[in-house]
Amino acid sequence: MNERLRSIVTAAVFAAITTLATMIIKVPTFGTNGYVNIGDTAVLISAWLLGNPFGALAAGIGSGLADLLSGYPTYIPGTTVIKYVMAFIAAAVYKGLKERVPKTAVYIISSIVAEVLMIAGYFIYESTVLGYGIAASASIISNSVQGITCLVLGNVLIRALDPLYRRYAIKHL
Repeated sequence: MNERLRSIVTAAVFAAITTLATMIIKVPTFGTNGYVNIGDTAVLISAWLLGNPFGALAAGIGSGLADLLSGYPTYIPGTTVIKYVMAFIAAAVYKGLKERVPKTAVYIISSIVAEVLMIAGYFIYESTVLGYGIAASASIISNSVQGITCLVLGNVLIRALDPLYRRYAIKHL
């Protein structure tokens, strides 16, 4: 199988994993009609293991699909873009720092940057596109809880997955 096809198939698998991770555990949030989930864990893992553009595509498509299947159609465009950007930036930070900074620190830094983008992205999307105005600030707390949870889970999981993936999968970075 050629490298590009393998990358596309791997990204599709990661998109499915992202969808499942987003949908499998849903903790409803108060006042926002949303839910906290562990989907960002898969977004981060996709970014780190697949790199750009495939990791970002897997994250955006998988997260948008979760909104579609969960009955949140107004969030599909925002989620797709926000999660794509999160993964794209996480992968770019990872790639830019991996030769100069210890690997654990690179994972932590890139995940912090990505989760801050997620929190800001949803606030901007909800306050402007969805028209919630300042009421969108109610989602900052739940998005922060989700971000911290997924940052921790992602950093724990990558320590186990990275050596296996690097050994058996595609070379992307």
